[in-house]
Amino acid sequence: MLQGTTIIAVKRDGRVALAGDGQVTLGQNTIIKQGARKVRRLYNGKVLAGFAGSVADALALFDRFEGKLEEAQGNLLRAAVNLAKEWRTDKLLRRLEAVLVVADREHLLMVTGSGEMIEPDDGIVALGSGGPYALAAARALLSHTGYDAVTIAREALRITASICVYTNEQITVEEL
Repeated sequence: MLQGTTIIAVKRDGRVALAGDGQVTLGQNTIIKQGARKVRRLYNGKVLAGFAGSVADALALFDRFEGKLEEAQGNLLRAAVNLAKEWRTDKLLRRLEAVLVVADREHLLMVTGSGEMIEPDDGIVALGSGGPYALAAARALLSHTGYDAVTIAREALRITASICVYTNEQITVEEL
């Protein structure tokens, strides 16, 4: 399991929010940074991306994914498929320890190094050490409130931070 962060993406009413906490943990017991930014805007602000896992690996993947987006002229699905394919087949990329969440207004995807490219049925993706907590909280909020995507993502991370020692309340949220 990837430890050290929680990322959540929520799609509701034509809007998508991607949120991440700011904690960076060294090993299992040392917090070395509290305000890291693990959520980014790409392709002229039209695509959101977030990561869990090794920071260096994730930054390398951000660069690769951004290149794939440029090649695909902003087509998120094509760029994600091309990244997943390259990630799975390239010997060096295969060793990267990170998972990406990418989204535009139409699609929300989780992309992994094993070649997985998953679009959730319910419009929620959560990953990292607090992923299961954030997913449960977001599903409950989505089902039982009228909150917008940003509020659901933020509140799910706040709930997660109260449970998961690898997640803090230094939350960054981006919205499309």
